Amino acid sequence: MISSKSLLTVIGLAFIGLGVQAQDLTMPPEIQAAFKKNTRESSGKPGKNYWQNHAHYDISIKVSPPDRTISGVEHITYFNNSPDQLDSLNMKLIVNVHRNGRRGQTPDPTLGIMVDQIKVNGAMASWDNSQATTTNYMFPLKRSLMPHDSVQLDINWHYLLSKSPGRDGVIDSTTFFLAYFYPRVSVYDDYRGWDTQPHTGGLEFYNDFNDYQLQVTVPKNFVVWATGDLKNPNEVLQPAFAKKLQASLKSDSTIHIVTQQDLNAKNITTQNNTNTWTFTAKNITDVTTAISDAYVWDGASVLVDNVKNRRTSVQAAFPDSSADFHHSVQFSRYALGWFSHNWPGIAYPFSKSTAVQGYADMEYPMMVNDSHEKDLGFAQLVQDHEQAHTYFPFYMGINESRYAFMDEGWATTLEYLIGIQEKGKAAADEFYRQFRVNRWINGPHEKEEAIITPSPEVKFGSGNNSYGKPSLSYLALKDYLGDDLFKKALHTYMANWNSKHPMPWDYFNSMKSGSGKNLNWFFYNWFFTPSYIDLNLEDVDHSGKTYELEIKNVGGFAVPFDVVANYTDGTTQSFHQTPAVWEKNQKETSVKINLSKEVKSITLDGGIFMDADLKNNTWTNQ
Repeated sequence: MISSKSLLTVIGLAFIGLGVQAQDLTMPPEIQAAFKKNTRESSGKPGKNYWQNHAHYDISIKVSPPDRTISGVEHITYFNNSPDQLDSLNMKLIVNVHRNGRRGQTPDPTLGIMVDQIKVNGAMASWDNSQATTTNYMFPLKRSLMPHDSVQLDINWHYLLSKSPGRDGVIDSTTFFLAYFYPRVSVYDDYRGWDTQPHTGGLEFYNDFNDYQLQVTVPKNFVVWATGDLKNPNEVLQPAFAKKLQASLKSDSTIHIVTQQDLNAKNITTQNNTNTWTFTAKNITDVTTAISDAYVWDGASVLVDNVKNRRTSVQAAFPDSSADFHHSVQFSRYALGWFSHNWPGIAYPFSKSTAVQGYADMEYPMMVNDSHEKDLGFAQLVQDHEQAHTYFPFYMGINESRYAFMDEGWATTLEYLIGIQEKGKAAADEFYRQFRVNRWINGPHEKEEAIITPSPEVKFGSGNNSYGKPSLSYLALKDYLGDDLFKKALHTYMANWNSKHPMPWDYFNSMKSGSGKNLNWFFYNWFFTPSYIDLNLEDVDHSGKTYELEIKNVGGFAVPFDVVANYTDGTTQSFHQTPAVWEKNQKETSVKINLSKEVKSITLDGGIFMDADLKNNTWTNQ
């Protein structure tokens, strides 16, 4: 953990080092220790002693709307791959956030997980519900879990689903979205040990890669969507609907698996009193599920891996009245295909993606919970953003609750890059400026905090530190390296750390190794300094057609920009400058350009790298 004192040291060193090219990247003690233990390498790869823990979850839940009671039984086999003896297990109880008042809501003691029974290795054990009221509960083990051993947990629990829809909760009286609904073992990692960061409803999550079987028992005529592959469609669906679902797995066109007319007929599922839907998923960080007897169901598929000829199922569940969600399947088809073949250029790693109309605009492995939007363009952008999270954090196993910029910054970047293809560069730039940068650009910049600041410790502009600023850093690095080398470096990072737990220094080191460049100056500038964007065109000297610009970097960030020459005949000429101009000195630089006509004025234009003070960005030829 970076303490407040050490964080101030980081920021202080940043100011001193702004003009220095060879800059080490400050690491707090626990990060240094991980490298000394060889669990992480300076090359960016996991070290020879790297390990991470893993579990198998077999979960069965019963849901019967409009009753909000969720009851569950789970069997967990937890594998301790660490070199440490574990005397307790930190259990994550995220649903308890509702008990304590999620994000300013009124606390409700009737909400939260209640464990009815727990067994450890088959023997009854004691669980104190009066103590397990927050999102962490340290559960003591009678017999310590030794290195490279496993423990079996059997847990019966229940809770009341929140009436307030959001990341989880009641969408309508017979439509529920369940997230974080089961007790789970927290991450125990190589640099901080147990993840005990409280969840308060804002910052997100950090989970191990586990194998799951999920069984959801619901009344007849209720359809279930969930993370993982549906293993028993012929047992829970009437033959006509099972056939349409199967056809959608190979179809480019949207197949209406369940329509409003079908819902009205109430003959979609097998007509038992209850049906149990079974889903499985391996090597994934979480599972969620949604149920409804009022949502229509669309499906299609998209080719994501040309080499293996692998297709991904794309599904959507929503009220028939939602005009935007009737486009959801095709929005997702385009997004998953584009992400797979362009940026990041890694095949979508999962077999399915389902978008459910809820209220959260929130991502989960193989699932999206998105709000209804009247504007189709914005609806597509939101869905693009959530689908982009497939890679960051789910493919990469990021601790997004501690380093939110490692996932939100990338999702914002991918949202922008796909937006260029969907809407054109001018429209994508304008949206990015207004939605991602404009809220930050006017300061007060004296309160800026370095991006590397752990997310729980950010006191000013937390959204900027998670979304806009890191996204701009990734785009600036892309500009600096060029597309081919940037993609090579990005793929190095993703190959090193997919299905593992990277931290920021693994990203920095992987990008350096992948690009073959010492990028410490760049990463120090963008991540370790409390900077912003503000360039000042201080002076212009010219001799004949050669113009030399003296530019002061008031804000501090090493940004790309265009030098735009405005000629007296009304034409313009643009000269692009990559962040390389700041490599030797991030405080000031000079740029020489050769102009072919009589100059009226010269302007510095940052594009999406919006300048805080445009008044000093233009020189006029007197």
